[in-house]
Amino acid sequence: MVHKFKVKTSAKAEMADITREVHALVGEHGLESGVCHVFVPHTTCGLAINENADPDVKRDIIANLDKTISEDFPYRHAEGNSPAHIKAVLVGPSLTVFVEGGALQLGTWQGIYLCEYDGPRSREVWVKLVKG
Repeated sequence: MVHKFKVKTSAKAEMADITREVHALVGEHGLESGVCHVFVPHTTCGLAINENADPDVKRDIIANLDKTISEDFPYRHAEGNSPAHIKAVLVGPSLTVFVEGGALQLGTWQGIYLCEYDGPRSREVWVKLVKG
């Protein structure tokens, strides 16, 4: 079964911490040992695991992606969000986290982020829990 939840982003580019929502699904469904696969069915956002202690890390990531992927390039895609598509490809639409003892096996400073590049929007996150 695929579990789904929504995330409302509030900026054109942001990293929304979804660790609690994902961890809550693990607890609600009693997964003690296995994997948690997280996916976004969108082409202008992605998922990442990164530091969740210092908010400057998120700002640095967004700023460097903005610097690397130009808004001024003569893109052929007519919707005006080509940079968001490119950033989403670089970050990727999915990630997998081990679950042991009913808890996500993340490092001390790690969090799971929905990386928005074409907001603000309402995004859907899909989670598949696999026992094993």
